Amino acid sequence: MSDYRSRIVTQGVERALHRYQLRSTGLDDQAIEQPFVGVAHTLGEVSPCSQSLKSQVDAAKLGIEVGGGTAREFSTISVSDVLTQNHEGMRYSLMSREAIADSVEIVMRAQQYDALVGVGACDKTIPGMLMAMVRLNVPSLFLHGGTMLLGFVGGKPTNPLA
Repeated sequence: MSDYRSRIVTQGVERALHRYQLRSTGLDDQAIEQPFVGVAHTLGEVSPCSQSLKSQVDAAKLGIEVGGGTAREFSTISVSDVLTQNHEGMRYSLMSREAIADSVEIVMRAQQYDALVGVGACDKTIPGMLMAMVRLNVPSLFLHGGTMLLGFVGGKPTNPLA
């Protein structure tokens, strides 16, 4: 257990403030002793492929907890390729994958998380998450959010955020 990267944040008298901060996020002693697994996602209202990720994120967190880890959820950006076409916004679509990779890497390295589950479903979020995983060289799993659902069926939304 001492090989976990997160031990640098959780072990020793000099890390008492760190443990206090972790407890302030709702963790107890048992959760602090377990490996920390980052759950990075692109959930948001930017695109239909981002809106249906909540259930996958929740399932990933539950699986981590059942498996003896402590899930630490965080989000990153998402840019819709469709909505960026035919105007200045198209200059930002491709570079968004670099920003995704950078932001996931920053959180994972800064927080010293032990493993990563990435959840995404759009053209640039998938490679962005995978690029972060390669850079990090920690145990990682990518979970594809599935195909984009229609916006409405029978007048009811099919892509709820909740």
